[in-house]
Amino acid sequence: MTVSERICQLVNYGVEKKLIGENDRIYTTNRILEVLRLDAYELEAGSGEKPLMAIAPLEEVLDDLVADAVSRGVIEDQGITGHDLFDTKLMACLVPPPSQVIEKFWNCYEQSPEKATDFYYQFSQDTDYIRRYRIKKDLKWTTHTPYGDLDLTINLSKPEKDPKTIAAALKTSPSRYPKCLLCRENEGYAGRLNHPARGNHRLVPLKLNGETWYMQYSPYVYYNEHCIVLNGRHTPMKINRSTFVKLFDFIKVFPHYFVGSNADLPIVGGSILTHDHFQGGRYKFAMEMAPVERPVVFEGFEDIRAGIVKWPMSVVRLAGGDCERLTDLADRILSAWREYTDESVNIYARTHGQPHNTITPIARMRGGEFELDLVLRNNMTTPEYPDGIYHPHQEYHHVKKENIGLIEVMGLAVLPARLNDEIALLKKFLLEGKDVAGEEKIVKHARWAARLKENYPKMDDENIDGILQNEIGQIYAAILEQCGVFKRNDRGQQAFDAFIETVNQA
Repeated sequence: MTVSERICQLVNYGVEKKLIGENDRIYTTNRILEVLRLDAYELEAGSGEKPLMAIAPLEEVLDDLVADAVSRGVIEDQGITGHDLFDTKLMACLVPPPSQVIEKFWNCYEQSPEKATDFYYQFSQDTDYIRRYRIKKDLKWTTHTPYGDLDLTINLSKPEKDPKTIAAALKTSPSRYPKCLLCRENEGYAGRLNHPARGNHRLVPLKLNGETWYMQYSPYVYYNEHCIVLNGRHTPMKINRSTFVKLFDFIKVFPHYFVGSNADLPIVGGSILTHDHFQGGRYKFAMEMAPVERPVVFEGFEDIRAGIVKWPMSVVRLAGGDCERLTDLADRILSAWREYTDESVNIYARTHGQPHNTITPIARMRGGEFELDLVLRNNMTTPEYPDGIYHPHQEYHHVKKENIGLIEVMGLAVLPARLNDEIALLKKFLLEGKDVAGEEKIVKHARWAARLKENYPKMDDENIDGILQNEIGQIYAAILEQCGVFKRNDRGQQAFDAFIETVNQA
């Protein structure tokens, strides 16, 4: 397949996906030639007319064009990161400017909110901003627990930096533009070795609580229509009354989506605390389906249905038709929690002047009413638990030691990519009866492996995958219990009730 034929296929792809029109073929071809540093374009005799040429898989077309650019010295071979930087430049030739995308989005919205997000989600995939051929490599399964069916995924779609990329990045000058991965300035940015390319990235502007925010989709799609809603200003995460207003404003525009915020403190917060943002999407997490197991009445808010959710973490659920009333009550609960200390269950609002209590809020529509889940969080550390008392404890770090953020809180474990190879090797050792403690790559799993051998003496090729997935799921459920500030025992639930009473006394 010649370079000209691959260019033709890429242009045909753009027409088929309606990224460009028929009249844009020559213009787009010339833009691609410029990126490739070519000044000629000609199909071989017998190849047929350009518009009729069959479209190959996008990944294959881009791979060939990148390989050609490397072979001709147009770009250096800088591993997967260099590949992604260049193929994004090629895709950017097919992507319309922001104004056209925004106009199309709101035109679709006039039909329905679902039509708008359907268009935008498909567009984000067709532009290769969401790389479908990588997403499908992710491992996903569910595990049944007392709290419902929890979701788990080992994310393999986010490329890990290889030695070529790391070496090249050392020569890259530091930059403050864009300030972070969530800044609006990423839209159309060419990228560099230490910052991903976003030439094929487009944002949709929104007004939340009178402020300019933007919606985009996550390029890694941990769940269906996984969107990110980001502040137009580079400002730190902060959970306060206005957070609840913004969440409800979003739900009013997109009632078929949920939206939530990571907590605003380290350890219990998300990976990016420097830029205020939410995450949302079109997916039902196990926490949403978990029932209220103990109704609660908040004095002065008898019109709002409230209760404690049957969930491993400590969740107060509020529901009602008036989002202003829900906001008032949520703000009261947040204010009470920020200052709450109960030494009997190891909860301290502050130590050495540092605040520890915050909330992870999640909003949705259910049955025509607004619903708000408030997950109580605390980020204290101790010598015994240096990574956090309400954080995965060391006994489970062999599976996951990273923060339990918004997505995990709701019931989807995003597990590190390293587990894919480690579990494959562990499985081999278990089936062959080898000593896991003697293998450096999986020695961290040695105690777990010993328990597996004891509990499942008849492991074989047919059942081992199911056993390992189920056991990882049970570990995830146990981690969520560890992150719950009020434990699911008599003492913990009595302490939970004592906090509710504090809110009523406020």
